[in-house]
Amino acid sequence: MTSTEPRPRARRRHDTEHRLSRDVDLWVATASPDGLPHLVPLSFDWDGEALLLATPADSPTGRNLAAARTARLGLGPTRDVVMIDGAVEVLPIDALPAHRGDRFAARTGFDPRTSATPYHWFRITPRRILAWREADELAGRTLMRDGRWLD
Repeated sequence: MTSTEPRPRARRRHDTEHRLSRDVDLWVATASPDGLPHLVPLSFDWDGEALLLATPADSPTGRNLAAARTARLGLGPTRDVVMIDGAVEVLPIDALPAHRGDRFAARTGFDPRTSATPYHWFRITPRRILAWREADELAGRTLMRDGRWLD
């Protein structure tokens, strides 16, 4: 996807928010306490402030998210990428209001509340968001810093 000129920040933010509200899956990168990297695709729901994910509590991703309380998320193809660094809140599977879990299940096609495997919710609040398509958009790719959208 080659553009004639880089998108202005306002357009990148719009495109990023559109992707967050429409896409269902993303890549979740974590690391173990001893530094072993781990990367998995997971489904998510975006409520306008944070991303909600669910994964088995005892999976490498679940353990890593709970230990580090931070994650990097990758959304979109490599020529239209959104990278999100976020703070992680771990919630027991029964901690959310029913409507929130129902929304996640409807959006993703999966309801972790019904699984025999113990799951946790992971609420990831973006602290930094980067978005770019081609090399001409590397400058100005930071859309959010310290949890605040940039003008």
